[in-house]
Amino acid sequence: MNVIVLMRGAGDLASGVALRLYRSGFRVIMTELAQPVVVRRMVSFAEAIYRGEFEVEEVVAKHAEELSEVQDIFIAGKIPILVNPEGSIIDRLKENTWDSSRFVLIDGRMIKQKPERGLDQADLVIGLGPGFTAGEDCHAIVETKRGHFLGRVIWHGSAQADTGVPESVRNYSIERVLRAPTDGVMHGQAEIGEHISPGQIVAIVDSQPIKAPFRGVLRGLLHPGLTVTQGSKIGDLDPRDDPRYCWLVSDKSLAVGGGVLEAILAYQDHGIPWLES
Repeated sequence: MNVIVLMRGAGDLASGVALRLYRSGFRVIMTELAQPVVVRRMVSFAEAIYRGEFEVEEVVAKHAEELSEVQDIFIAGKIPILVNPEGSIIDRLKENTWDSSRFVLIDGRMIKQKPERGLDQADLVIGLGPGFTAGEDCHAIVETKRGHFLGRVIWHGSAQADTGVPESVRNYSIERVLRAPTDGVMHGQAEIGEHISPGQIVAIVDSQPIKAPFRGVLRGLLHPGLTVTQGSKIGDLDPRDDPRYCWLVSDKSLAVGGGVLEAILAYQDHGIPWLES
């Protein structure tokens, strides 16, 4: 397909979208922070920034130092990911898109506030979740809140507001999210995928322990050595106690990815011939 997709952000939601687009035949480029702050690391291509390469469900992302490396990574069948939090790569891609490809920008950073730039960023700009207004700062939004509207494409208006309350799993909601008790450097004391007992120390921040409130599997934990602030999310405890979920993209991410795929294909109705050979 004659389309280049730039995904800003490479956390678990953005990675699920990228995975679905990659499997559908799109060339995807991703960008991240120099030190990604990602909890569900085993299903996040952001981990490639730390490791050089990282595989999620048999798809590999490779850290590229420069945009000039992207073509070779495409040829190798991998997803290139670059450190580019400021978004300077956007204009470079607009000016130098290969083979006269159409350029799609997806903002998957989940910053939940109005983005710095708007419709001028690409041929098609898609926002994930709250913070965007379709028709003003993006062409389309894909709903990210669980429920009846999850994965739906919004061409006019905004997504549902963020409640700040995590999804309930087996009657656990707020308790599932492990948070930093103070400012400081986080050091993990358990491994992702490990069965955790109530009261077990999962991580330490500035000598203060973070203990598991219930029995479950540690589904996610920040990269060790990151500096965190009091109250910030550092881990995810899953009461379903099934380690397989740690390495599988969530149903939510795949649903949002389906919405993004629909938005890209449906934009043909706006006069953009995306699928020209």
